[in-house]
Amino acid sequence: MSIKTFLIGRPIESVKEKHERVSKFTGLAVFSSDAMSSVAYATEEILIVLVLGGAGLLHYSMPIAIGITTLIAIVAASYFQTIHEYPSGGGAYIVAKDNLGINAGLAAGSALLIDYVLTVSVSISSGVAAITSAAPFLYKYRVMLCIISLLVITVVNLRGVKESGKIFSLPTYFFIAGIVILICVGLMRITSLQHATHPVQAHVYSDIMMIFLIMKAFSSGCTALTGIEAISNGVRAFKAPESKNAGITLIWMAIILGFSFTGITFLTHRFGILPSDNETILSQLAKTIFSQGFFYYFIQGTTFLILILAANTSFADFPRLSSIMAQDGYLPRQLANRGDKLVFSNGVIILSIFSAILMASFDGDTHSLIPLYAVGVFLSFTLSQAGMVVHWLKFKGKGWVKHIIINALGTITTATVSLVISTTKFIHGAWMVIIAIPIIMYATKKINLHYQSVSKQLSIKNAEPTEEYIHHSVVVPISGIQSAVLNAIKYAKAISGDVTAVYVCLDPVVTANVKKSWESYGMGIPLVILESPYRSIIEPLMSYIDDIRDSYKKGIITVVLPEFVPQKWWHHLLHNQTAIFIKGIILFKEGVVSTSVPLHLK
Repeated sequence: MSIKTFLIGRPIESVKEKHERVSKFTGLAVFSSDAMSSVAYATEEILIVLVLGGAGLLHYSMPIAIGITTLIAIVAASYFQTIHEYPSGGGAYIVAKDNLGINAGLAAGSALLIDYVLTVSVSISSGVAAITSAAPFLYKYRVMLCIISLLVITVVNLRGVKESGKIFSLPTYFFIAGIVILICVGLMRITSLQHATHPVQAHVYSDIMMIFLIMKAFSSGCTALTGIEAISNGVRAFKAPESKNAGITLIWMAIILGFSFTGITFLTHRFGILPSDNETILSQLAKTIFSQGFFYYFIQGTTFLILILAANTSFADFPRLSSIMAQDGYLPRQLANRGDKLVFSNGVIILSIFSAILMASFDGDTHSLIPLYAVGVFLSFTLSQAGMVVHWLKFKGKGWVKHIIINALGTITTATVSLVISTTKFIHGAWMVIIAIPIIMYATKKINLHYQSVSKQLSIKNAEPTEEYIHHSVVVPISGIQSAVLNAIKYAKAISGDVTAVYVCLDPVVTANVKKSWESYGMGIPLVILESPYRSIIEPLMSYIDDIRDSYKKGIITVVLPEFVPQKWWHHLLHNQTAIFIKGIILFKEGVVSTSVPLHLK
């Protein structure tokens, strides 16, 4: 069994693709873990900002939470309609492209691709933060823990959507159960407690500054909505009827997310819990309610797992979105290819690489990554909802007035939030995302222009009849007299009557011996000796080939390369790879073809 088979499993036939689809129960774990995991840090992000304004501003945590929960309901209702109108998946990219034009589609797609990379980075770093809160001695190893967690998730996702869903379902539902128990027990406990006071130093700020802090807190808390669009991108991953199952799963997710986020914010406010550098809000809340008993460690353990597994939503959606954009010709075509387990494995690997770079660059610190978060996703929300408004205006249909009102409300609210997030987080890192989106859009357009150019040039419609080659010259570069060279000479004689062997002289004594041996083993083929005063093999050989090409303008040259293939992979490291460099250079020479004649060693 190979290492690849051990890690990823045996390949799955293409005809079994439908059997790899997920149920609503599994789909909730696969596509909703990102959104649901945000309850572990969204409240904390709100309080980190509000605490700057003193105790007076902390009372705004609940109104902000209610506002965000309302936003969750609006966005979920909008995407519920998208799922049923666009059952093929693709979410914001497809909706915006079809209704608002390609630029809007590329903006939505680029924003989501960035957001998926950030989701993986934020989720894993938050999960590691939950562990370092319970075990502070691990704090200095947080980056290493982040990378290890990322590798595990990558390997699991390369095993297929269905299998990753089975593995990740239990931790997701354990987390949901843990949060529900935490909220229920917390609600029972606060009935016997007085309202907690917040021991925060009072600050005097102007009204404008107070409004700015509240807006910034709201924008930070909007990280709770990240991942809510994931189901609309992966509709095709659900069992039939796809749209119905995806829609029901979206409703489940919105209800659980709204209840959990509001409940945790309410309890945090009532117990007077404040942000800490070394311990998360959720950890403090669980410790306050359960002390440091079984349920405290259960909450911390499941929080770690759901935050780590929240990255799985991006691993489910980034490859799917990138494959759709690749099929449209706006990303490299390799991203549209399915791997052995019917997943878009190239997308999985690229997402893993970018996420690892990001986590290492920001030292695995969640609070440093959060300002970059949510900018792209709210832009995609806005473009998606605006696209649906145009869609209803075009096609109308049953109940279109009701639908257009829902989507118009979604457009206005998400556009407003997008503007607030971009403004309040701009200097803290959002500017990077705002700059990155047009850069990616520009790159996707250049990729598309390349594919159009290639398609046009390869099309037989515009092809002109060409004359046949009138001459075929064969050049065999040799490094000495050995079995691989003799094999190559036999092959060269079989394809042309004009064959020349070429040897580059680096040592006059060795060259004399080669010339003497060639008289016996050269099979009547002329040997040309090329001088190389600067000890280069490539340069004199290419110059010789160019001279032949100039002599036969309507001919073709084949460079036959003798190669031997060692038995072990590491044996290749012990030999010069001159043939590889020669083939690489010849690839860019018009009218010259290279071919290898391998001799397999035992």
